[in-house]
Amino acid sequence: MLLRASLLHRASLFGFVAAAMTTIAAPAWAEEPAAEAPADTSADSGNAIIVTGDLAAQRKAIEEKRAALNTVETLQANDVGKLPDQNVAEAVKRLPGLSVANDQGEGRYVIIRGIDPNLVNVTLNGQTLPAPEPDGRVVKLDDLPSAMIQSISVSKSVLPNQDANAIGGSVDIKTKTAFDSAAPFFFDARGSLGYYGMNHKAPYELDATAGGRFGAEQQFGAVVSVNYSRRPIESENYQASEDYTTYAGIPAGNGLRDYNLVRQRLGVVGNFDWHPSDTVKLYLRTSYSKFQDNETRDQNRLAVTSVSSAGVIAGTATILVRHREEDDNTKSATLGGEFDNLAGGTLEMSGGFTRATKVDPVRSEFTFTAPKGKTAITYDGSTDPYTMVPSDSTLFTTPSSFAFSKYNFEYRKAQEDLWQGRVDYTHPIALGDDSSFAIGGKYIDRTKTDDHDKVDYKSTKTAWSLAQGGGYMGSDSFYDGMFNFGTRIDYDAARTYLAANPAVAAEDTAGTLSDSLASDYRVHEKITAGYIMATLNFGGLTLVPGVRIEHTEDDTKAKAVDANSTLDEGYNVFGHQSYTDVFPGINAKYDFGNNLVARAAVTTSIGRPNYPDLAPYVVVEDDTVPNISMGNPDLKALKAVNYDASLEYYPAPGAVFSAGAFHKSIDNPIYGYSVRQTGVTIANVLYDTADISSPINADKEQLTGVEFNAQMQFVSLPGFLSGFGVSANYTHVWGHADASFVRDGDIPLIYQSKNVANAQIFYEKYGFGARLALNYRSSYLDTLGADASTDEYTDGNAQLDLHVSYQITPQFTVFGDAINLTDAPWRRYVGTKDQLVEREHYGAQYRMGVQLHF
Repeated sequence: MLLRASLLHRASLFGFVAAAMTTIAAPAWAEEPAAEAPADTSADSGNAIIVTGDLAAQRKAIEEKRAALNTVETLQANDVGKLPDQNVAEAVKRLPGLSVANDQGEGRYVIIRGIDPNLVNVTLNGQTLPAPEPDGRVVKLDDLPSAMIQSISVSKSVLPNQDANAIGGSVDIKTKTAFDSAAPFFFDARGSLGYYGMNHKAPYELDATAGGRFGAEQQFGAVVSVNYSRRPIESENYQASEDYTTYAGIPAGNGLRDYNLVRQRLGVVGNFDWHPSDTVKLYLRTSYSKFQDNETRDQNRLAVTSVSSAGVIAGTATILVRHREEDDNTKSATLGGEFDNLAGGTLEMSGGFTRATKVDPVRSEFTFTAPKGKTAITYDGSTDPYTMVPSDSTLFTTPSSFAFSKYNFEYRKAQEDLWQGRVDYTHPIALGDDSSFAIGGKYIDRTKTDDHDKVDYKSTKTAWSLAQGGGYMGSDSFYDGMFNFGTRIDYDAARTYLAANPAVAAEDTAGTLSDSLASDYRVHEKITAGYIMATLNFGGLTLVPGVRIEHTEDDTKAKAVDANSTLDEGYNVFGHQSYTDVFPGINAKYDFGNNLVARAAVTTSIGRPNYPDLAPYVVVEDDTVPNISMGNPDLKALKAVNYDASLEYYPAPGAVFSAGAFHKSIDNPIYGYSVRQTGVTIANVLYDTADISSPINADKEQLTGVEFNAQMQFVSLPGFLSGFGVSANYTHVWGHADASFVRDGDIPLIYQSKNVANAQIFYEKYGFGARLALNYRSSYLDTLGADASTDEYTDGNAQLDLHVSYQITPQFTVFGDAINLTDAPWRRYVGTKDQLVEREHYGAQYRMGVQLHF
């Protein structure tokens, strides 16, 4: 949001910048109605100037939080843009109690209060978003460029008129409309060029938004926004080991993995409105987001095979290359309207279609191996990470030492189609002060499919070494010079050699069958929901009681795979279930009238099982005792009772101090389970004895936490000092699950960081803005082991970012970002922090840009 020329007192440029609290690199679409902005009447302003910079956006976000009926955190357009947040996930991680799961150093999935992101509901302009990923219900928020967004609201306690599928909470995203701006016409553009410290390459981003209102009475509105970014990323990954026990404290291997990838994002929004009268508002909301990831991963690896009593280590050396292309897109269209004074109330109706598609046209890997168990290994545990290298330092630089071992080529596609519609009717009631009741309903028809086609090859007696074709020497220095990488595989050259010499490889038919069929599924889910709620105001007290009912029907299809299966096999195992749930809840708020607000809520919610867990697939691997992996179409949904309480103090516009507590009690959590059974019939086949693995429901899990939040700009201080401000929040969470069939005792919760915190120091005055922001989360469990010693964790992470800007004129702003200044790594460990599983780092990123606003 930028200062408009029409609002300025006619004075010199320096007089202007001395008077206004201005922007710091707001996104191009950031524009709020000037009429809503609070006035700056500070002593040095000279005249009363309407604040339309970041301070106004901050104030609006806090006002929305204060006015909300439930516990929410909000970001306005300027808030999203004033830190170097490249997608929606990275933007929301700065809110109290929120963190993200990262991929290649970028935020991807939002985690609310340590809850599995599969249990977070995400909507765009009021409609549920589908998930492109095949493995769950989680919505990839890195697919959405932050420049597409007008506002984000995160509900931590849901209301009856919100989807109940929100144990973690609900993330509600809105894009900009023509009626969000006070100006009848507007145009914004932004461009930035960056620099990656690790690969010395230049990412760039461009976005533009144009829109306005037209017609005799400005009854028509249109906004078109386009964003494009291209980021050539490199990351260096040290792959350690998950096994520290087999060889008496010596890790079972290591690997060097060099990722080089190009990520491209395209976001397009088209929003169209028609207000034919004061009581009728019609709209069409459309969006398209595209995410492409073209990646090559080079790897060399050592696997320990023996350790003698004298401490001599032997193992196997391997060189690999993986090439992967990913093409995701989500498209949506929603048609709706709002009708006031309809039988004395307001009717809102909307419906639309959304499709999320994830296609991996290529996912392929070559493996070349030195003679098995013949590599002498030198190990040094005193370095960080530990050093494990061939005793012959020339091994990885000798291509003739590595012979072709295996190769695979995979295509996969996942798609989710969502048809949905909702109706909401609100009517005032003569009870208390401006009270009302609301009724409504929503229908979702969802179809999710996943299809994999993979061909596996293995070596033959015809030899193929990297010296014959496919090998090359690239950059040898790795991990800040700590290791020498050695020979790499040119993926395209290896494909060319294989095509010219097909005798070197033979198809692995058993592996091909399993990999091509086991993951295929189709889930058709229909959810019919209705609710009734009231908003009751009695002086300072507001009560929002209500109940929501949701009926769910699931039809699932998958494939049973055994030695007799064929690649053209269709779905041959089926599942069906239906259930109805009632979700009562109440949110309460009390405004003491002296800027002090208290809240409390008891709500209920649901978490439906992930699609592949519901799919009734069966995969049989012959062994002495057959190993059978199965889905479970009879899984129960997770059910939660949620308790929230908070106290909020608003000492000045744009300032808040709050403290809160929450507790969640969750039934039917889902865990993987393995058991040996006798005399069991599976997919119409009787097995005398079989080892069976399947997801099943456990008893319960629970978590408890406290949250603290403080945000303040010191506008009451004199002159220069009034530009300073601070923002900080901290969340502490603890909890566990009970699942005796997994293991005895308390089980830690997946994704639960015990501590999440943000701290910002900022300055905004005289046209200059600067923010130094620290985002921190402690370690969380990501893979549950057989016992605590084999649990795997993502380690804690603290990232420091800097943003500075200067508004040269009301129409022209320059800005600069420094991202990940401390080169914060992504790190995993098993059992204890000293037992490293992998460590990946990315270096710092810098960018400079300009922004235009008219």
